[in-house]
Amino acid sequence: MFHLGLIINPLAGVGGSVALKGSDGADTARRALALGAVPRAGERTLQAVAELAGLELRLSCFAGAMGESVARQAGFEPELVGAAAAEPSCAADTIAAARTLAEHGVDLILFAGGDGTARDLYAALGDRLPVLGIPAGVKIHSGVYAVTPSAAGKVVAMLVRGELVTLADQEVRDIDEEAFRQGQVRARYYGELRVPEEGRYLQHTKSGGREVEELVLDDIAAEVIETLEEGVFYVMGSGTTVQAVMAQLGLPNTLLGVDLIRDRQLVGSDLGATELLALIGDAPARILITVIGGQGHIIGRGNQQLSPELLRRVGRDNLRVIATKSKLKALQGRPLIVDSGDPALNHQLAGLIRVITGYRDAVLYRVADY
Repeated sequence: MFHLGLIINPLAGVGGSVALKGSDGADTARRALALGAVPRAGERTLQAVAELAGLELRLSCFAGAMGESVARQAGFEPELVGAAAAEPSCAADTIAAARTLAEHGVDLILFAGGDGTARDLYAALGDRLPVLGIPAGVKIHSGVYAVTPSAAGKVVAMLVRGELVTLADQEVRDIDEEAFRQGQVRARYYGELRVPEEGRYLQHTKSGGREVEELVLDDIAAEVIETLEEGVFYVMGSGTTVQAVMAQLGLPNTLLGVDLIRDRQLVGSDLGATELLALIGDAPARILITVIGGQGHIIGRGNQQLSPELLRRVGRDNLRVIATKSKLKALQGRPLIVDSGDPALNHQLAGLIRVITGYRDAVLYRVADY
């Protein structure tokens, strides 16, 4: 019988919706909770484990929020192999859980977290045991995560059913969160973890950020600015492509955060999910987002401030996706990805979407339904 190990970092990604850019460290997590952030790692793990319903497998995990609660909620009777030293759990607990599960002979560890959690798994295991990440963090540069929680569950289900799935070594990368909050991306390579490589479902390592095609970015910015409507709120997502639009407008920009403009004036900078909803209210709004280079995500990587409630309120027709053609070509035909945290919403946002690629220039590109 397939033996699955499960590890949840309960506070993974808790800083995203309140614009803290990450969740590493107890102080940051406490601050996020004080600002009203709601932990979603357990919920996202449940989406993954739901894909295993009806399959015969043995599941082991730590007690409580690190695995047991979600496993029981999904209908499993987990074997408990330990518990966190204190609540909430910390990196040391994740490392201890990984090592304990390895000692108990699991075939694969399914874990929920972000790049910091992937680092913990690497510190505990190296590449001696296959693992697969459920994306629950704010910043996910590592290539060890599935594109969505449901996709992670589908890959594990393939393994449980005995289907042939290639194992490959993928990079573990993480950035300096303090520098990240200052608008600087300092990514570092830590090593490689062994993961089941199923091309449809496995996220690629994030590729380099700053475009050198300045003229193309200027053209995209000109197209966006020409179509701005009076009295409409525009949620300006993160990234250098959106930054080019803000630069042409002569407005300050939060490179790695979310800003809000109306009538070509800045309404708010580096806003969280609750602030965006409060400022927009029932007024008409559009959301301007770009594509994560190398990965294809447009929602759910570094922009968790764009909550499912906001996305539903604004509506699919009011999403404005911008990207250079070179960035789209680099995806090599892979689809764009929405990982909103709400599977039903992901499904609603799937299909062909218009991507602005220059002045009076746009293409239709597919958004996956994972």
